[in-house]
Amino acid sequence: MKQTYTRTLTACYTGYVVQAIVNNFTPLLFLTFQSTYDISMGRITLLITINFIVQLMTDFLSAGFIDRIGYRASMLIAHAASAAGLFCLPLLPELLPNPFAGLLIAVVIYAVGGGLLEVMVSPVVEALPTDNKEKTMSMLHSFYCWGHVAVVLVSTIFFTLFGVENWRIMAVIWALVPMYNFFVFCKVPICTLTEEGEKGLSFTDLVRKPAFWILMVIMVCAGASEQSVSQWASTFAEQGLGVSKTIGDLAGPMFFAICMGSSRLLYGLYGEKLNLKRAMILSGLLCVLSYCMISLSPIPALSLIGCGICGFSVGIMWPGAFSIGASALRGGGTVMFAFFALAGDLGCSGGPTYVGFISEYAGNSLKTGIQWAVIFPLLLMIGVMLIRKTHNEMKS
Repeated sequence: MKQTYTRTLTACYTGYVVQAIVNNFTPLLFLTFQSTYDISMGRITLLITINFIVQLMTDFLSAGFIDRIGYRASMLIAHAASAAGLFCLPLLPELLPNPFAGLLIAVVIYAVGGGLLEVMVSPVVEALPTDNKEKTMSMLHSFYCWGHVAVVLVSTIFFTLFGVENWRIMAVIWALVPMYNFFVFCKVPICTLTEEGEKGLSFTDLVRKPAFWILMVIMVCAGASEQSVSQWASTFAEQGLGVSKTIGDLAGPMFFAICMGSSRLLYGLYGEKLNLKRAMILSGLLCVLSYCMISLSPIPALSLIGCGICGFSVGIMWPGAFSIGASALRGGGTVMFAFFALAGDLGCSGGPTYVGFISEYAGNSLKTGIQWAVIFPLLLMIGVMLIRKTHNEMKS
C-alpha cells in the first residue's frame, strides 16, 4: 500500500474503535442511570432497542445517500454524530426536565454515527490500494474488538479509582476519540470503490444475483453466531464462577472480545497463507464445537472456556463475509456494503432474541437456547460452500 494511504487506514482503525465506544460504553451505566435518574428497567431496555432500531434505519437509508454526498462527508457526519451523542449523554439529562428524554436523544444521535460507521469504514478500506484485501479487512475488524476491550477495561479502572458517580467525565473523555478522528478525516486521502464517472451496481442489480442473497444469509448468520453467545457471556461468568458483576464483565464479555480480536489479528497478520472460504468453514465447525461445550458441559468453567473458543471462532466471520462479497459481486459498491451491514445487524439482534425465546420455553435454560443456536454457524457453512460452488472462478 502506498505510504500516502497509511494514515487513512489508521483513521479507519480508529473509526471501529469509535463504534465500539458507541455500542459498549452506555451499557456499563444502565444500573447507574436507574439509580441516579429513577428510570425503570423497562425504559433502560428501551434505550437498547432504540439504539438498535436507529442503527438499522441508518444502515438502510445510507444506501441511498452515501454515493451522492461522498465518502468523506459521510465519514465526517458519522464521527460528528458519535462525538455529539457522547457529549450529550452527560449533559442532556441534567438540562431537560425529563432525564430519560435526555438520555434517549443522546442515544439516537450517537446511534446515527455508529450506524454510518458500520456502513462506511469497510468500503473505505476496501477501496484502498492494498495488496491483500482479506488480510486488511480482518485486521480492520479486529480493532472493534480491541475497542470493546478498551472501553470495558479503561472504564472499569476509572470507575474503581474515581467512583462511578464521575461517569460524566469518562463520557467526555470517550467523546474526544471521535472528535479527534473527525479532524483526521478532514485531511486524509480517500478512495472510492468505483472510478469517477462509473456507477456501481444498483440495489435492483444486486437482488437479481443469487450470490447476493447467499451472502445476506451468511451475514445474518455471522452476526447471530457472534452475539448469541456474546450477549450471555457475562451471565455465564457470574453464574458459573460465582463472581461479582464487575468481574463477570471482565471474565465474560471482555474474554470473548479478546479471543475474537486475537482471531482477527492472527488472520490479519498471516491471512495470505490461508484460503478465506476454507477458513470460514473451519471457523463454523469450531463455532459448533464451542456451542456444544457451552450447552452440554456439566462443568461451569468449561462452559466459560467454550465462550472464549466461540469468540475466537466467530472472529473472521463478519470481515470474511465482507471480503467474499467484494470478490463475488464486483461493482457492488456502498449499496452492497450497506445491505451487508443491515443483514449483520439483523443477525446481531435476532440471534440473542432467538436464544432468549428458546431459553424461556425450556424453563429459562440458557444452555438449551445456545444449543439450538447451532443452526447459525451451520447455515453459514452451507452458504460459504454454495459461494465456493457457484463462484469457483474466484481467487482461491
